[in-house]
Amino acid sequence: MTTAGALLCLVVAIADGDTLTARCGEPGAYQQVKVRLAEIDAPEKAQPFGNRSRQHLASLCFQQVATIRPTTRDRYGRTVARVECQGQDANLLQVRAGMAWAYTKYLTDPEVAQAQDAARAARVGLWTDPEPIPPWDWRRPQAR
Repeated sequence: MTTAGALLCLVVAIADGDTLTARCGEPGAYQQVKVRLAEIDAPEKAQPFGNRSRQHLASLCFQQVATIRPTTRDRYGRTVARVECQGQDANLLQVRAGMAWAYTKYLTDPEVAQAQDAARAARVGLWTDPEPIPPWDWRRPQAR
């Protein structure tokens, strides 16, 4: 089901703190959609706070009907989107709780950067680490 470009879907899996799988469509014609939350980058699974970030996203969205507002597709074919669960912006809440970074490379919403600044100042989530490593830096050595 769509609402002005948005999809209403049931979240059926949480891969990590910035990726989920949703079941969209009508009964009998469901489609699984892999969604990468736009404008944020969560810690990798093996990274400090990786599991907590995944759990936080699950507490917001797992087995909830989500409004998915696609913005683009990434190089892995995932739908990149803003996701609303339980009437709340999951992308923004992940950053506000210190469970994800504002992904500055792809950032268009200044509220996401402000949420990161507030989380850092309050030393919540990953900001309790004196020197947290952004996921884009964490991934670099693993790729070599």
